[in-house]
Amino acid sequence: MKAIEVKLSDIIIQHPGINSFPELMEAVRLMSSEDMLYLNFDVKPDYRDTPRNWEWKLESVFGTGEQ
Repeated sequence: MKAIEVKLSDIIIQHPGINSFPELMEAVRLMSSEDMLYLNFDVKPDYRDTPRNWEWKLESVFGTGEQ
């Protein structure tokens, strides 16, 4: 099994139609691979509704697939 780092900035760039933090959470939740994925918080999401605990929320949905 290969380890792959996924940068948050890449997710945002690859999904230009995302306009809110909940939409970003959904894109992160839908990510899947047979390889081991690691989420790198290289940028803070610049959405009006980004909560203070955005890192925890994205890590939670990334790790479990649940919101």
